[in-house]
Amino acid sequence: MTNEKWAATATPDLNGPQGKTRFLLQWAKVSWKDILAMAILGAASQAVYKAPLAAVRNFPITFSGSGDIVYPQFAYPERGWIISPMLSGILSALIPIAVILLAQTRIRSFWDANNAILGVLYALILGTLFQVIIKQLIGGFRPYFLDVCRPDTSRLTQSSNHTGLNGVGFHEIMYTVDVCTNPDKQALKNAMTSFPSGHSTAAFAGYVFLFLWMNAKLKVWSGHQTSFYWLALVMAPLLGATLMACALTIDQAHNWYDILAGSAIGTIMAFASYRICYAAVWDWRYNHIPLTRHQIFDYTVGPRLEYMERAVFIKKLGWGKKRAVRLGKRRGLDRIGDFDDPSLHTKNATTVSGTSNGESPRHPEIAIARGHALHTERGADDMV
Repeated sequence: MTNEKWAATATPDLNGPQGKTRFLLQWAKVSWKDILAMAILGAASQAVYKAPLAAVRNFPITFSGSGDIVYPQFAYPERGWIISPMLSGILSALIPIAVILLAQTRIRSFWDANNAILGVLYALILGTLFQVIIKQLIGGFRPYFLDVCRPDTSRLTQSSNHTGLNGVGFHEIMYTVDVCTNPDKQALKNAMTSFPSGHSTAAFAGYVFLFLWMNAKLKVWSGHQTSFYWLALVMAPLLGATLMACALTIDQAHNWYDILAGSAIGTIMAFASYRICYAAVWDWRYNHIPLTRHQIFDYTVGPRLEYMERAVFIKKLGWGKKRAVRLGKRRGLDRIGDFDDPSLHTKNATTVSGTSNGESPRHPEIAIARGHALHTERGADDMV
């Protein structure tokens, strides 16, 4: 049953300072736990990132014979970052949020913007926490590790062999950072925390979420054939994420498997975050609908008219607010504003779903068929 207090905030009265203040207080009452949890997990990520490495790693070196360095894939020069870690995180958050806010000039749904922005932050914060924990506990050498380490086995003495893992293994070529001559401990630590890629995690967390959100708002994969340019636009975030992640192979900051693992973590977090904020991920009938906290979404009634005309960017074939206004005038609907109310998941059934008070909801396929018949009957003039 709909929570009355929450339903009252779904179409807030923002007239005057008092109305805005009441609404902000209600929003804070609903969201403060999430904000606090995000702050705590963000701080935890920073603490884990700054903690000492938990494992001691060996790497092979030999200066005998030809003087070859074993595993030359770790001997690339340190060239710096094409995209710094901080810039990567900022771009992965701000660009999706900017697109979401820009689209609200047409969508005009506070709760859609709220759920989408929180979803982006959920994905980024969880992805970051996962990847820094793995970095600290597992880690791995960056391709430029030996250039940062600058190993010198002659400086190793029995007293400085703290771990007992230097000069061990086959032909005694395995060493630890005890033989590194670089005095910068932070640089050495950074060179040993390549796996997984934090850049890739952030890029795919933010941009895959944006990809899912744009697909839902544009209905690219839905019940009708979309325009090719919408498909190209929806795929753009995936291209951006791929470019940001794979640029790390140019400056040799990461190995390919670091990037693959980070991309997988970010993608999983994006899908998980989108699903807790919206009614579906791929189901085109519902994936644009922001969920509420105090009400269960009813999937049994099919894509009712207010579902189709609320919180979408596309405006054709029954989708979008312009059609809602026109049909509302023709059919005598007196509460078109209800279509913007995310609390109306179980009430105000319309003729598209074939439900009314006291009547059992029809099967979604029947609702779709009736909706299609209604749109066909209205004719091409209704297809905005």
